[in-house]
Amino acid sequence: MRKSTARLLTLATLSMALATAPVITKVYAAGDENPSPPASSSKASTKKDKKKGSSLQDTRHYAQFEDSYRAAYSTIYDRHDYASAIDQLKALGHDDNAAVANLIGYSYRKLGDYKLSQVWYERALQADPNHVKTWQYYGLWQVEQGNRDQAEYHLNKIAQLAGKDSEEYRSLAAALEQPPGTGLVY
Repeated sequence: MRKSTARLLTLATLSMALATAPVITKVYAAGDENPSPPASSSKASTKKDKKKGSSLQDTRHYAQFEDSYRAAYSTIYDRHDYASAIDQLKALGHDDNAAVANLIGYSYRKLGDYKLSQVWYERALQADPNHVKTWQYYGLWQVEQGNRDQAEYHLNKIAQLAGKDSEEYRSLAAALEQPPGTGLVY
């Protein structure tokens, strides 16, 4: 009886671990599909603001933000129209959101404006120093600029934040495996 109870408990524990484990899917050079919600638009909150009306307003605000973000995301990854995507992302009014700033940086990089790209990557990391996708994209920027030591630093940061099995880590590691000066753009 004890053996079957122990097995059942082990099976239940394993099932719970698998059910709550993150699902890893392969994504090639894609930004955050689900960005973190933007900060509330009201800077000073009172007890009144915390009532249902404010909560509903915040929900609507986030839904609108999410729809507009997804449209910009599609402009980048489906249509490769980086200039239009920059305008869409800036129009969101949430340049301080790491996902938004990262995609603006990515778009500038794809347009070949490395200086502006760098500004936006650094802005994204200032907003969220643990934003893994920015570490990846900024690391790819470093590879393209020939800054392999800096790219290695970014790779190590990704390993700390997301692990070596993450898509972000594998993507940057693959870029670093290419011979320097190959001119590959990621």
